[in-house]
Order: sequence, then structure tokens, then C-alpha cells
Amino acid sequence: MRLHDRDAESASEEYNGLIRTPAPEQPGRHPTGPDVPPAPRPTPAQLRAAQNKTVPDVIAPGLSVLFCGINPGLYTAAIGHHFGRPGNRFWPTLHAAGFTPRLLDPSEELELLPLGYGITNVVARATVGADELTNKEIIAGGAILAAKVREFAPRYLAVLGIGAYRTAFAKPKAVVGLQPDAIGETRVWVLPNPSGLNAHYQGKDLVKVFRQLRDTA
Repeated sequence: MRLHDRDAESASEEYNGLIRTPAPEQPGRHPTGPDVPPAPRPTPAQLRAAQNKTVPDVIAPGLSVLFCGINPGLYTAAIGHHFGRPGNRFWPTLHAAGFTPRLLDPSEELELLPLGYGITNVVARATVGADELTNKEIIAGGAILAAKVREFAPRYLAVLGIGAYRTAFAKPKAVVGLQPDAIGETRVWVLPNPSGLNAHYQGKDLVKVFRQLRDTA
């Protein structure tokens, strides 16, 4: 079964301009790398101003895995890098599961592209928590995501959050792991939300399920 066939065309224009691509290198300088310092912590005023902001996708055609969060938090939106809040386990889990050769800082997110990985979100706008999103927003985000996946055709879409996947794609009985449905030629894999607030998965358990995707992709 193919997901969201009817919504793909109408949704495809809604994410234009929300894509981050590598900046041209300047002589003697690399835009990312282990010597780049982490982004400074945002101030309370910057966090308040980040409400409803968006963070550009890290994406390119033909990736092995496109990771998809639910939506950016305020900290992430304030610094402009995915999964940026200290305590979020996304970057440590990627490394421990074998996706990256070293632990990347959120500011080094473009380092994922040459490895064959990218990042997007179901809903683009930032909120204090994902519980502020309405079901209508998540369903609309699913249609936009499906259009994006058809355009960029990653081998796998990894949705980080079973609840968001169930709502976005009307799959109330879905469970973590490889899904029976595809989006075009892209297989869909659901992973747990790596937020530190997700008490259902301890660190080693999170690494285990991420590694299952790594071994397959």
C-alpha cells in the first residue's frame, strides 16, 4: 500500500525554502567539523522568540535514511539545529548505533549528508512541547512529509515517535519497527522518540532499536 497518494501534489509546495544545504566552502575554512564550537545556549528571550519558528531540513536526493522528528522544540529552533536541546539522545544514539563515526554536535548536522542521512520533521513549527500540536496539524504534516519523501526518495524514512506516526498516517495499531506500508519506493521505519523525556526507552534500549535500522539500511 502507498501512503498519502492523493495529498502529495497539494502538499509538495509547502516545504519549499525549508531545506538546508551545505554552504560553499571558503578558503581555509570548513563549515562543519570537530573544531567548530557548539552553538551558545539561547537566552530566555531567544527561547520565547523561537515559538513557531522552523528549522531547515537537512536533506538531499537518494539518502539511505531520512530521520523525521515530530517537530522542533524551542531550544532547537533558537539555535537553528535539529535535536539541539541538551539531554536529547538523538546524536549520542546515532553514534552508538553506528550511523556516525563520531559523536556529532547538532551544529554539525550537515555532516550527515555525505554519510547518506538527513533530518526533517512531521510538523515544521517549533513549540514548547509536541503536545501543543493538534491532530489536524500532524495529519497535514504527514501529507507534506509524504510529498517530500516522494521527491527526495530516501531508501528509508525513520519516523521518531510512534504516536506521531499513528496520527500522521492514520495507522492507530502501528508498532515500532519496519512498517508494512511504503511511500512510493521508500520503506517506513518507526523508532522511539529520542527525547530525554521518553522514559519508556533507556539509553541501551534506544541504541538497540536504532541499530536494527542501521543494520538493515
